[in-house]
Amino acid sequence: MHGLHVVDLIKKKALGQELSPKEIQFFVTQVSERKIDQVQLGAMLMAIYTHGMRTAEVTQLTAAMTRSGQVLAWPADWLVVDKHSTGGVGDKVSLPLAAALAARGFKVPMVSGRGLGHTGGTLDKLEAIPGFTVSMTAEQMRQSLERVGCCIVGQTQDLVPADRILYASRDITATVDSAPLITSSIISKKAAEGLRALVLDVKYGSGAFMKEFDEARDTAQLLVNTSKGMGISTAALVTNMDSPIGRAVGNALEVAESIACLRGEGAPDLVELVTELGGRLAALAGQTSPEEGCRQMATALHDGSALDKFQQMLESQGVSQQNAQQLCRGDPWGVLTKADHVESVPATATGYVSDIDAMTVAQVCLSLGAGRKKAADTVDHRVGVTLAVRPGEHVQAGQAWAQIHHCGTLTEPIRQQLSGALTVVPDPVKPGPRVTGLVQ
Repeated sequence: MHGLHVVDLIKKKALGQELSPKEIQFFVTQVSERKIDQVQLGAMLMAIYTHGMRTAEVTQLTAAMTRSGQVLAWPADWLVVDKHSTGGVGDKVSLPLAAALAARGFKVPMVSGRGLGHTGGTLDKLEAIPGFTVSMTAEQMRQSLERVGCCIVGQTQDLVPADRILYASRDITATVDSAPLITSSIISKKAAEGLRALVLDVKYGSGAFMKEFDEARDTAQLLVNTSKGMGISTAALVTNMDSPIGRAVGNALEVAESIACLRGEGAPDLVELVTELGGRLAALAGQTSPEEGCRQMATALHDGSALDKFQQMLESQGVSQQNAQQLCRGDPWGVLTKADHVESVPATATGYVSDIDAMTVAQVCLSLGAGRKKAADTVDHRVGVTLAVRPGEHVQAGQAWAQIHHCGTLTEPIRQQLSGALTVVPDPVKPGPRVTGLVQ
């Protein structure tokens, strides 16, 4: 890339001009080889944040980031698929979904993350299970996919190293919420998984990164277009995140709820997301219609086949056979660790639940220790909130509508904060669906 200089690229983007594929490749190479000055990296990120990027630029950035490390390759006859969520409150969808997809013959090499913010990420939830390891080599992933059909792992050192460097820099330069940078970060990691099909769950509402439907739809379109530009069959569901998903928020609590879903006892909104996302993915992989795919996912949750796959995945990733059996076939709390204290929160009015504010519940969980305020923080897997009622249900004044699971960290302000999350109205309320839009 003779003749290219980072300072010229910064100036070009600072003027709002389009970078060429060669310039983008040069920038990413400089980043991944750690040859770029940190001040220059910050300036480039801010220029991208301020002026944005065209879809072609985002696709080129994503492709260059993908090429910065190892790209996983699989046997040609494998139907390799995955899903990505932009993050929500009580979002344990990946656990039952990966198992349900494996039960239907798909291969799911799910590379997930830890949470930074109000609640734990998918890896934090799984690490609530004694013995579960999220570290696997590419060869271990291949063996697990061959035997089980799914694995849920952390990002290896070899996968998209440019993303790790850019992500850390975005965090300290106030450029986290840049659509081109978000898109390239998400899609480069998925492209490195060697996928045939990808479904995206793009959330909006109180408990989501994006508050408005239109913003979520526009972000979904950029993600879909970029992923398709990488040769992956892709669609996005735009989903509502005003109230927590299911009945549990908190890492061990969400594992227990995921297992209930895999036993055919899932909360309706959790089942809706698992089946709709799985059904859409089956269609993207060319196997069936979305409607039939949805029915197949529901069957896998009810006939025990998804539960079998989840148990096999646990054993494949370090959980003892005895503990995996107890988790899936017995009482999960014989294996998972409970919080020291459980305190009920009474409703202050009689009527119908119109809203349980997801962000308030999330902030309470963060205060209890279920999430991270900074990357180095440790997560308390035991703590969280469970909901005894859901939007649309009737509640009596004095009835416990939620329970706080804590380990001595509960204060009166936190107690009052959670009380304020519940909205009760006199007339019946019909809650809307989780899935409110499709982008393809």
